[in-house]
Amino acid sequence: MTAKVDVRAGAVYLSAETYRTYFLEVEAVILLIRDGTLQILPVRQMAAGGCLLKVRNAAGDRVASAPDVFHANGLGDWESSGLTARWSAEQGALLIPLPA
Repeated sequence: MTAKVDVRAGAVYLSAETYRTYFLEVEAVILLIRDGTLQILPVRQMAAGGCLLKVRNAAGDRVASAPDVFHANGLGDWESSGLTARWSAEQGALLIPLPA
């Protein structure tokens, strides 16, 4: 199963459907960029840190902001809509290949 994700100004935007499918009842995520892939990992305990998954609207869409992660990888101003994401059970993360 795949999902679509948007990235703007160092923030990752998830639809309510994507949130319910992969992150239901998760309040925070960790955003990493490794090997040309954006990884979104659920944080099960808030004490572990991470980025809050803020509710954007009444539909339940979510946003996680981590501009430092994007800046550190030369993607501070990068924006893209409709990026294809897939869940990796092996990595326990939603994976989004970034364009080269």
